[in-house]
Order: sequence, then structure tokens, then C-alpha cells
Amino acid sequence: MNTRTLVRSTVLAATPGQVWAAIGDFGGLARWHPHVPPSTIEDDADPEDPGAVRAFAIDGKVVARERLLDRDPEAHWYRYTLLDPLVLPVGDYVATIAVHPHADGAEVRWSAVYQGPDEVVPQVESLFGDSTYGTGLDALRARFA
Repeated sequence: MNTRTLVRSTVLAATPGQVWAAIGDFGGLARWHPHVPPSTIEDDADPEDPGAVRAFAIDGKVVARERLLDRDPEAHWYRYTLLDPLVLPVGDYVATIAVHPHADGAEVRWSAVYQGPDEVVPQVESLFGDSTYGTGLDALRARFA
């Protein structure tokens, strides 16, 4: 398996602080992302603390779990990794969502580094890059239009 990268970004007409206020809560992804089911934080952990695990469920069945690795609210970013159940055959998937100052407001950059064979790259680009990251960034563009 080879190391792969995935990146999607957008520029919003808002300050980094305004954007971070909308997206910076690790446990609140479904509040701004239209295609992500609500999540619960396992074991009553604090969603701000590294190690917290968010679990996404549909009809009571957990479909995805992610662990917060670290976060810096002052610098407007957090990093997380995928846990079982994995939707695709990837390894060491670590994603970062970050908000940076931009001349036109704020840039949101959602990126990941992962291990995967050549044949899984188009699936990752479609499922995570377009459907998850792209749809979420589209929702932010609409919100901050």
C-alpha cells in the first residue's frame, strides 16, 4: 500500500473565527454537514479532548467511528482518524479540518493522508473527497454566502 493524500478546500466570505465557531466542535459535524448523521461521543468523553470518539449511527447501527487525535482551537484546526467499521479498505487514515485566513475571508481546508492500494483511490476520492468533504464545503459556502 502507498501513502495517499486527499484535499478539498473552499474560500468563504467570513472571518476564520466565524467559520470555526460553526465547524470547530468535533461532536457537532451533523450541525453543519447535511449528509452526515448525528454522532454521539462515546463513554461520555469531552468532545474537545484528544482521544474522544464520535460514533455515527443510522437506525441504531453504528456506521462510522472517528477518534480525535488533537486540536488547536486558537489556530482553528482538529485532526482525527478513522476507526472500525471502515467503509473502504484504507489504513492509517488521518484527516484534518482547518480554517486559515484568506484575502477574501477564510479558507477551509479538509485533507487526509492514508495508506491504500491504487484501486481504492477513486473510491476514496468519490466517497470522502466529493461526497463527504465536498458536500460539507458546499454547505459552508451556502451558509456563509
